[in-house]
Amino acid sequence: MKAVILAGGEGTRLRPLTLTTPKPIVPVVDRPFLRHQLDLLAGAHVRDVVFSVAYRPERVEAVFGDGSAFGVRIRYAVEDTPLGTGGAVRNALPLLDERTIVLNGDVLTDVDLAQVVARHEAEGAAATILLTPVPNPAAYGLVETDHEGRVRRFLEKPRPEQITTNTINAGVYVLETRVLDLMPEGVNYSIERGFFPTLLARGDLVRAHVHRGYWIDIGTPEKYLQVHRDILNRRFPVALDGAPRAEGFVHPTARVPFSARAPW
Repeated sequence: MKAVILAGGEGTRLRPLTLTTPKPIVPVVDRPFLRHQLDLLAGAHVRDVVFSVAYRPERVEAVFGDGSAFGVRIRYAVEDTPLGTGGAVRNALPLLDERTIVLNGDVLTDVDLAQVVARHEAEGAAATILLTPVPNPAAYGLVETDHEGRVRRFLEKPRPEQITTNTINAGVYVLETRVLDLMPEGVNYSIERGFFPTLLARGDLVRAHVHRGYWIDIGTPEKYLQVHRDILNRRFPVALDGAPRAEGFVHPTARVPFSARAPW
């Protein structure tokens, strides 16, 4: 089993941070963002990862290299032109195995990926989509399921009267690689609006896994600040090199006066 991290976007919502730095390597506390996703994958024993990159890929590769420094094997699928979420996965197909975990390159979550994969395999699904509840689902694409957790339909940017659920696509998928041929090669194609509806129409089993723990999209300045607050206040447990202090963490090389206080 391998993983694809969709890390090709320009991160326009996160400007000015991403004017010179690709979003995958903006720092989240003490490490580049994608290191947190590598830690998540390690929990499912996935150590063979493909970075799908387009915007300044040389900057991403300069930080992560072949992955050996992080205990993983990293390869790169470079998009010469933007291919969308589905096209990017299809572009990585020659590097993949029988089963693939796909992560959107701007989400952080504490989901138990090993549990998601085990359920996906036990139920014989062609695809499993991680869902998460949100207070205002109207701003997202809704995913409707039946009482057994099968996905029934997708609804993009619904009108208020169309809202039947508060669960949205959380940007984490487990896919059987054999079905990726449904995606056209070399064109901009959406995994959400193209691939998954096509799977449903063909009759493939698409399952949902609802995660009610931590989930955040770091793609805006507000959310980027929020994830730092959540980590430093220990609402979202992640691996850090620093030592805990009353109001956060302190890196081993930092020197901080004892009178210093966090601004929140």
